[in-house]
Amino acid sequence: MIHLGEYNTLEILRDTEPGLFLGDGNEGEVLLPNRYVPKEFEIGDKIEVFVYLDNEERPVATTDQPYIKNGDFALLRCNQVTDFGAFLDWGLVKELFCPFKEQAFKMKAGGWYLVYCYLDDETERLVASSKTNSFLDNKELTVAQFDEVDLIVSHPSELGMNVIVNKTHLGLIFNDDIFKDISVGDRLKGIVKKVRPDNKLDISLNQIGYRNIEPNAEHILNELHDNGGFIPLHDKSDPEAIKTQLQMSKKSFKKAIGTLYKDRQITIESDGIRLV
Repeated sequence: MIHLGEYNTLEILRDTEPGLFLGDGNEGEVLLPNRYVPKEFEIGDKIEVFVYLDNEERPVATTDQPYIKNGDFALLRCNQVTDFGAFLDWGLVKELFCPFKEQAFKMKAGGWYLVYCYLDDETERLVASSKTNSFLDNKELTVAQFDEVDLIVSHPSELGMNVIVNKTHLGLIFNDDIFKDISVGDRLKGIVKKVRPDNKLDISLNQIGYRNIEPNAEHILNELHDNGGFIPLHDKSDPEAIKTQLQMSKKSFKKAIGTLYKDRQITIESDGIRLV
């Protein structure tokens, strides 16, 4: 079966005037227009293509790689807004449609929006939705505390930054745990800091507890080497100064330099820390 909105590995069946017809080994066929036909090919060769609907609502194949596929999230630019909805640039000739009913906020041409791509059951078309929370579920979690997870930054709140966890769950990075600039659409690695009784997920961009001492210590050592063996930070330094230079909390910094001091890799002086 040929799947819309996904990559398919298909067999070259025949060469025609408009392009190559590809098949899935059953009865499914799709056209690969001439503009995408490889310079060299043989009938029977296998080729990987992305399949979507063209302007005539017919399945068509392309060797171009879209910015998003069915069941995925991505930050896309709105090219235009019409009476029917918004049309987004997803890297293909035909733009991706986002109906008004699927817009969390009214889209504007030139704006960038985090969207989810899905196959609409009624129209059998690929469409986008900026109501991303509708496609996330925390009822049955597939992650646990201290798990490393993939994150997509979703949208800000008063408490911090909401993130999509493993393309499945909704999580939150609290403001106190954000030590570098992050923006909507960024893809990051994170750690499940806490699973709350209601299955809400607290996410950290750093390792938790004793797990974060070693990488933070290594980061400080790298900073020392890059700064001639001295950093003007110590256990009495202002938290903002530590955050600005090292992108970590003062608590994490003190744990890390404590470890380095015990290992006799640094000395702690009145005006900063120095490599031994």
